[in-house]
Amino acid sequence: MVQAPEPDWIEARLVGARPRAVAALLRYFRDLDLAEEAFQEACLRALKSWPKNGPPRDTEGWLIMVGRNAALDHVRRQGRLSELPPEAAISSREDPEPELADRLDSADYRDDVLRLLFVCCHPELPATQQIALALRVVCGLSVSDIARAFLVGERAMEQRITRAKARIARADIPFEAPGPVERAERFAAVAAMVYLVFNEGYTDADPASERANLCGEAIRLARLLLRMFPAEPEMMGLLALMLLQHSRCSARFDDAGVPILLEDQDRTRWNRTMIAEALVMIDKAILHRRPGPYQIQAAIAALHARVSRPEDTDWAEIDALYQALQQHAPSPIVTLNRAVAVSKLHGAGAALDVIAPLAEALDGYFYFHGMRGALLEQLGRAAEAREAFGRAVALANTPAEAAHIREHLDRLGVEAR
Repeated sequence: MVQAPEPDWIEARLVGARPRAVAALLRYFRDLDLAEEAFQEACLRALKSWPKNGPPRDTEGWLIMVGRNAALDHVRRQGRLSELPPEAAISSREDPEPELADRLDSADYRDDVLRLLFVCCHPELPATQQIALALRVVCGLSVSDIARAFLVGERAMEQRITRAKARIARADIPFEAPGPVERAERFAAVAAMVYLVFNEGYTDADPASERANLCGEAIRLARLLLRMFPAEPEMMGLLALMLLQHSRCSARFDDAGVPILLEDQDRTRWNRTMIAEALVMIDKAILHRRPGPYQIQAAIAALHARVSRPEDTDWAEIDALYQALQQHAPSPIVTLNRAVAVSKLHGAGAALDVIAPLAEALDGYFYFHGMRGALLEQLGRAAEAREAFGRAVALANTPAEAAHIREHLDRLGVEAR
């Protein structure tokens, strides 16, 4: 007989509890694999007992207790640990939930989750391994799901995650609670990793694809971080930025997967619920008067989201915000993006002057040559535009991007005849 599927509430509770539970188990055992195995064993026991007995008063506390005891039984059998906690500390038969519930609200458990996220984005790991490890350990995605999102084989992804765990083990990361300075550094590293996860999904033209689902996972991680740092304006800014960008997902590509420029998108297809949440969050962040790169980027995205017609966009304010962003986080990409606002305010010639110094730094960047070609086309410099568009086609990341640029080339060819 086929077993009926478990109720949705069980899966939701397990998914929600995973970060805190795995983080606590990692602190107990100092071993990512063992922490994951312990959590999985606790989940299996939850699937057996919760449908009959109902959910425990504190989900995380129950899973931590059951997972820890299962792991201790395992290591005793295997003889793999030379030192265990005192017997009195691990053999109590009293109800542990009240104490665990109190501790879950304390800074110790906040540091546990932050430590888990920080472990996943350890500086020794390449960005691809950081993202894969976070999706596996923190979000609980299966290796096969992650592999499909990254368009690689399951075995290759398994090896990538295994190598990441091995590097973490060799790094011998300390497990004491981080101080204020280290906590701030960890927050910055984790926030950057979360945004990398989001961008991995944001580039996919199919909003229903495995890769595009990474946007939702990044937003879930950002919500987790915001619960840990509820007064951190940059965390509010990061979550708002991702919500605003993700709100446009159904309008960013046509049916053939060709990108649609922001000013040409059907704004009735933007998700107004996401936008409303993001706008409230930006307003709250501004009250702290501690601007940072994520807040400024979110404010730029908000200016686009607040207007129903592209011609009503406040390009002067966007230009000012990009200049502020250049002071907080200077980069050629920021300057390139600012050139769009400059072109709207002062024309294509002025925008070309802005991006001219970027030619060497962004020579291998598709969007630089695409923008340069578009500006040259507006100025009637067809031969130079064709050259820039040709370079962009050679650097296109997807067939859809190349097709979009070829439309410009085709138009220039018609005009030349």
